[in-house]
Amino acid sequence: MKLSYVTDSLGHLPFEEMLDFVAELGIDTIEMTTGGWSPAPHLRLDELLESEQKRSEFLNSLEKRNIKLCALNCSGNPLDPGELGREHREVTEKTMELAQLLGVKKVIMMSGLPAGSPEDKVPNWITYTVSWPPTLKDILDYQWNEVAIPYWRGLVKKAEECGVEKIALENFSSQLVYNPETLFKLRNAVGPIVGLNLDPSHLLWMGADPILSARELGAAIHHVHGKDVRLERHLSGVNGVLETKEVTDVANRAWNYVAVGCGQDLQWWKEFFSVVKMMGYDGEVSLEMEDLTMSVEAGVRT
Repeated sequence: MKLSYVTDSLGHLPFEEMLDFVAELGIDTIEMTTGGWSPAPHLRLDELLESEQKRSEFLNSLEKRNIKLCALNCSGNPLDPGELGREHREVTEKTMELAQLLGVKKVIMMSGLPAGSPEDKVPNWITYTVSWPPTLKDILDYQWNEVAIPYWRGLVKKAEECGVEKIALENFSSQLVYNPETLFKLRNAVGPIVGLNLDPSHLLWMGADPILSARELGAAIHHVHGKDVRLERHLSGVNGVLETKEVTDVANRAWNYVAVGCGQDLQWWKEFFSVVKMMGYDGEVSLEMEDLTMSVEAGVRT
């Protein structure tokens, strides 16, 4: 496996300076965002789609530093029922087209989350038993069978036409796909081009074991994010892990995203990567720095 870096946390640096910083760390592979939830600080999607010269300049900036672009990331909510969904669907399709022009074979994104019915205006994440109230089952049936699967069948076709070989869905909260079971539900319906961007941090706070998840996923691991989480025992032990406080309120949250090694110890990470490799994944591990208790530079070097 190869260490990569998600460049968003270096959004305070201009494109060329960001590349220099990554190169100084000895990292020669990056994952870059194109839009969606991200402001895409280092990549102008429309500009690169429209101008061969801009694409050439972009690639030359990477090549002269011996940096490879391993994936484009357009994580957002393409299933949102409103204007946001329309915008994110547009970004997603453009990202597939840019991947073709840049020769990138892997796109990172999220499954999206629909509304609960055709009349709803906001997404609805159902995480509780569907036995009561009975309407929860109807919501899930609508979300999967009337919205998500039809959309994803069309997107898979688009991706294949653009030469994309892997779509890796991050197992993020407030998404229809948030764990291996839900990933397989979508994958079985739309095809093996869809796999998981295995991010252990989200699974950990939801109570899963990412090492066991990796064993279950096998060939469905399409990408890996290197991100850690820490359950704050004095609070999670009292209130559980469902958390609605702002991510910036680190001292009062039941759990926090932390730099790799500040949640799980070195032995845990060794076993995780060993099992991921054993399951056949030999691609990139993209380091994501979202620890708000330290600077980006400190977190990356930790």
